[in-house]
Order: sequence, then C-alpha cells, then structure tokens
Amino acid sequence: MKMDQKISLSDTVYAQEVDEEMVLLDMASENYFGLDAVASDIWQMLRQGKTLQEVQNGLLDIYDVEPEMLKKDFLNFVEELNRRGLIKIG
Repeated sequence: MKMDQKISLSDTVYAQEVDEEMVLLDMASENYFGLDAVASDIWQMLRQGKTLQEVQNGLLDIYDVEPEMLKKDFLNFVEELNRRGLIKIG
C-alpha cells in the first residue's frame, strides 16, 4: 500500500455518529461496525478524500503516539476496512 494513495468509501456504506462513536452500516453485507474515537477520526479523514499520508499526518497532529506504531496500526485498520469491502484502495 502506498502512502500517496487515496481511498474511496464504498457506496453501500452509511456512517452515523452515535454517542461519540461512529457506526457504519454496510448495506451489501447488512453488517454494522462500531468505530472508536481513533477509527472515527480515520473514517472522517478518509471521507474528506485525503491520501493515506495526509491521514497519518492528521492523526499524528491529534494523538501523542510513536509515528511507527501509529503507521502500523493505521495501515492494519485500512487493510481491514478494505478486506471487509468498506473501502477501495487506489
């Protein structure tokens, strides 16, 4: 996965903020997904059409975390979203 790539959100996924948590509904699979605060921030930035690098930089501005740990966790999360068909990479 290249950090200059943009992510597109699946047309079948609807997001709603509920009690300070983001809830995703994938109409294709009829599955719900709950996102914690960090994952919600990632989803919001991806929704804005930012590249992976821009999202990573945004997270580093918000959270006090080691850059390498953040990158690893962030990319794992993005890969999981892709695996579940919630996003498209490219």
